[in-house]
This record gives sequence, C-alpha cells and structure tokens, in this order.
Amino acid sequence: MKIIHFSDTHLGYNDLDVLNKENINQREADFYDAFSQVIKQIKIINPDYIIHTGDLFHRSSPSNRAITFALEQFKIINSLGIPFILIAGNHSTPRTNLSSPILKIFENFENIYVSYNQEYKKVEFKNTIFHTLPHMNDETTALSQIELCEAQIDASKKNIMMMHCSVGASYLMQEFGEWVFPHDKEYIFEKMDYVALGHWHGFGRVGKHENVYYSGSTERTSLGDKRNSKGFVEINLDDKSKTASLFGSTDIEFKEIKIRPIIQKKLDCTDYENALIDASDTKNAIVEVKLTNLTPLQSIDIQNSDIKKMFPDAMSVSVKREFKHGANEADFTDIEALSLEEFFLEHIKEDSNEKEYDRLKGKVQELFAQYEEARDDSL
Repeated sequence: MKIIHFSDTHLGYNDLDVLNKENINQREADFYDAFSQVIKQIKIINPDYIIHTGDLFHRSSPSNRAITFALEQFKIINSLGIPFILIAGNHSTPRTNLSSPILKIFENFENIYVSYNQEYKKVEFKNTIFHTLPHMNDETTALSQIELCEAQIDASKKNIMMMHCSVGASYLMQEFGEWVFPHDKEYIFEKMDYVALGHWHGFGRVGKHENVYYSGSTERTSLGDKRNSKGFVEINLDDKSKTASLFGSTDIEFKEIKIRPIIQKKLDCTDYENALIDASDTKNAIVEVKLTNLTPLQSIDIQNSDIKKMFPDAMSVSVKREFKHGANEADFTDIEALSLEEFFLEHIKEDSNEKEYDRLKGKVQELFAQYEEARDDSL
C-alpha cells in the first residue's frame, strides 16, 4: 500500500509586495506552483491514498483566488479516483462558531474526505482506517477526541493517524491557538502503522517514534525556514509486521520539489567601500543581506536602495543591519533615560566631526519624525 502525505500548503499566502506578469503577488503564485508540483507527482506515482494534514489555506477565510485554485486542483485529484483525506489545521479553523469551516466546500467531491469540526473522525476503507484529528482549539475537547480515536483502532487493519499539532516542545510554531498533543498519550502512536503530522514546516521523524513524521510545508512562509527542503512524503506499507515494513530505510521517502531559493548574504562594513559580494547565485531568489560591523554614521549614508542594486536579478532583497559594538558604549549606562533619537545622535557625534554631525543631525531628526508619525497612525 502506497500513501502520499503532504501538508501546510498555505494557499493564499502572500508577501513582499512583488507582482508577477499576471498581476498576482509573486509569493502567492509560488505557493500555488508548489501545490501544483505535488499534484503532478501524485499523478505519476499513482498511490493508493493521498493525505493532507492541515493548513490547506493560509487563512480560515481565504481569498476568492485561493478558493478557485484549490477547487481546480481538487477536481484534478478527484478525477484520479484515489481517496484523498484532508484535515483542518489551525490556519483553516475559525476562531469562533460564527464562521463556517472553509473545508466544507470539498464535501461534495466523491473521492475527497474532510475532517474539520474539531472532533475525531474515522475514515474507513476495506483494509485501512484513517484516524483523523484536526486542529483543536480546546485542550479538554482534544483529550476526549484522542480517547475516541484510541477506541476505534482495529488491529486487523492498517491504522493511519492524522493530526495537525505540535508533538513535544521542539515542534512548537509559537502561533495563536497552537495545539500540543499530550505527552502521556503518545503511547497510542505505537498502535498505529503510520502517524502523519502537520503544523511543523520541516520534514522529519519525531523523536523516538519511528513511525511519526511531519511532512513539512510545501513552501516557505518565513526567511527563518530557508534551511528546510520542501516537498512531500511517500510511504510504503506492506502486510509484514510494523517493525519489518515501516522502519526500513526505503519505506518512508521524502520527495523534494523545486521552489524559489532563499539566500542570505553578509556584507562586512568595516571596509564597506572595498567590500565585494557575489550575486551570481541570486537570480529569481529571495535575498536577505545582513550588514555587519555597521556604525551609526554608515547607517545614515548606506541606503537600502544601494544594497538592492547589487542584486539586479533577485526577485526580492531585504536588508538587516547589525551595528558594531563601540568602545564608548559603556558610557551610556542610563540608556532608558535617553530617547532612541538622542541615543542615535550621540553615537553619530562620537564618530564624526562637528560639520559632519550638523549635516547628519537634520537627516536623523527627519527620519525619527517620520517614524513617530507612522507609529501614531497605527494606533
């Protein structure tokens, strides 16, 4: 028996204010492309079952474009005649009962089975049971649903558990309403042939549990996720014992898809004028440039636009600034008594002559005035 497991597709996610030729946010389009790649691979692999462990959409009330794209893709999946089991994640679960769960729109597809009401649902076939536990907003409710799940395990069939949660503190995403699976219930995993998890965006096995896996997300929702490859998991289960069939190296395989690269560059500002940076690998990439050993004086003169010009072929460039720790910083012992503007001006005064200080002082005051105005508007 062959299963494809993917998760956290976050359809509708957008970022960076970059539009493509179709006037769609480029990052939103990237997430649609990643999903399409998985579906193309599913058509080639032709598994017995397809499972998705939550956060199909990035928001519980997705845009019309995201919904339309999902419906088009689900129509393709449904036409394959392969059972597709899908659960709700925290991003797809309304925070109140006033909103209707978005996954209801897929209930009329013949080969698609959805689980979204914050309750356990058993999806049973001839030789296999899928035990679905979607995202839960309430821990007490979650515990009772886990107990329902345990009571429905049938040792004569394959048992696949599907959840969208954190299993242990190592997999916390620090998100609103995050559900953590109770540690004292992890013994249930041993009764399952495979435990498919969603929520954590990196692929990997969970701790000591050799049959518990996060498939990871299909795209990156943050620069901090740049180290993780993206794709889906192919699982092969046979009629042998769990130990013999599941824990072999060839039975669980991560399949990588091609997504937009995220590249980090460092630029040492100690000798900024002569610094060299290699931009040859940044075509169509999301680039994060970290300026290190930066002085307050340099920070005024080095504009983000100048840095971005160094990467003409990149899709997007962001700049982070890391200031040099000066020898005189110890003099500012009462830092809380100074405003940020005053503190910044004091640094500039130390590093420049009187004429240069006067030139930059006006710039600094103007920048902080703009900052204060923007902050007031946001209140």
